[in-house]
Amino acid sequence: MQTPQKIAVVGSGLVGTLLAIYLKKQGHTVHVYDRSPDIRTVQFSGRSINLVMSNRGWKAMEDVGLDDEIRKIGIPVDKRAIHLKNGELNYQYYGKDGEAIFSLSRGVLNRRMIDLAEAAGVDFYFNHKIWDVTLADATLHIGDSEQGAWTELKYDKVFGADGAFSRIRHRMQRQSMFDYSQEFMKIGYKELHIPANADGTHKIDKNSLHIWPRGNFMLMALANLDGSFTCTLFMPFEGENSFEQLKDEVALVNFFANYFPDTKEVIPDLVRDFFKNPTSYLAIMKCYPWTYEDKVALIGDASHAIVPFYGHGMNAGFEDITVLSHMMAKYGDDWKTIFSEYQKSRKPNADAIAELSLRNFIEMSAKTADSKFLLQKKIEKWFSDKHPDKWMPLYSRVTFSLQPYSEALAIGDFQNKIMEEVMQMENIEEKWNSEEVENKIIALLK
Repeated sequence: MQTPQKIAVVGSGLVGTLLAIYLKKQGHTVHVYDRSPDIRTVQFSGRSINLVMSNRGWKAMEDVGLDDEIRKIGIPVDKRAIHLKNGELNYQYYGKDGEAIFSLSRGVLNRRMIDLAEAAGVDFYFNHKIWDVTLADATLHIGDSEQGAWTELKYDKVFGADGAFSRIRHRMQRQSMFDYSQEFMKIGYKELHIPANADGTHKIDKNSLHIWPRGNFMLMALANLDGSFTCTLFMPFEGENSFEQLKDEVALVNFFANYFPDTKEVIPDLVRDFFKNPTSYLAIMKCYPWTYEDKVALIGDASHAIVPFYGHGMNAGFEDITVLSHMMAKYGDDWKTIFSEYQKSRKPNADAIAELSLRNFIEMSAKTADSKFLLQKKIEKWFSDKHPDKWMPLYSRVTFSLQPYSEALAIGDFQNKIMEEVMQMENIEEKWNSEEVENKIIALLK
C-alpha cells in the first residue's frame, strides 16, 4: 500500500472513472472533475459508437473485482456478420470456440462505472470546468469561464483523463521538448438505430458485429441489452459516396436502397435519425512525454486518441491503468519512477494500436467482402488450429491475448509476408488445407 495522497482525476469518462477506483483502493483520496453534467442525468446525444471489451479491458476490470458486474451489462459477440450488397450473409468467427468480445453501450457502461466508483468512496464534481494546471505543484485552476476568475485547487497528483482535446495536455504542450501531432481522418461517422422487436427481441443476430462493407464506406451495428442495435455509418465527408451528397431525404433513401437494401425493414427511422444526429469526426492524437516529474500524468485518449476500427480505444486506455498499477506496486512511493516507467512502457504500444486501428478500417470496409482475403483468413485459422504453438492470428493477438500491441503488430507483419507467399501458390483455392501448404508455412516460419 502506498502512502495516501490527495489525487485529482480530470475527466469522468471510462478511463478516468476506472483509474479513480484503482487509486481509491490504494488508499488515496480521489476527486474526479468533469466540465459536463453527470452522465447519469442526461440522455446521450446521438454521437456514440458502441464499445467492445476484450481481454485487455477485462484484465483491468478483474484486477479490481468488477468484471462480473460489467459482464451483466454486455452481450458476447463471437463473430462478424458480413452483409454483402447482393443480399448474401457471411459469418467470420473471431477466435477459438468460446472466445468473444463484449458489446457494451458507452452510456450504460459509463453510468455503471460512476456508480461503482462512488460506492468505492470516490468523490465526483460535475459541471466543474478545469481550465489549466500548474505542473510544478499539481494545482488545478477552475472557473465558470476561461476569461473569468479562477479558483486554485491544490493536489499531490493530477491525472489528465479528459480525452482527445485534454486541457491538462494543453498545458503540457506548452513545454519545450513536448511532441504532439493530431490527424483528422477524411472519414466521419453518424449514429443510426435498429429498434427492438415489439417483444423486446433483436431483429438481427445479437452475437455478431454486423458489417456492410462497401469499399471506402461501411455500415456497422452492435447489439444493446434492450433489443436494439447501435448502428454507425462511416463515410468520407466529400466526394463520391460521401456525407456531402446525402443532403435530402430522396438522396438518402435512394442511397440506402442501392447500397444497404437489407436494412430497409430494420432501420425504420433512417431519415429522422440521419438528419437529427450529428456527423462526427475521427482523429488520431499522439504526444510525448505523458508525464511531468512526479506531479502530472496523462492517460487514455488524452495521451493517445485512436480511431475505433479495432475496438481498442477503451481497451488500450484500461491497459494504461493496468500498467500504471503494476508500476505503483513495483516502485511504491517513488512516483517519479512510476510515471517514467509507465510512459516508456505504454508509448510504443499506443503507437502500435493506432496503426493497427487505421489498417483495420481497410479490412472491415473492403477486404471482408474480398474472396481472396477470406481465403487467407481461412488458411490462417486452419493452420493456427493445427499448430497453436506456431501461429496465432493477428486479431487474436490483439484481442484475445495480453501480448504488447507493438509485438503483435511486428509479428502480424511477419505473418502477413508469409501469407502473401502462400496465396501465390498455384491452385491455392483447391489445396488451401493440404500438407503442401502446411509445410510451406512451417518452412517460412523458420
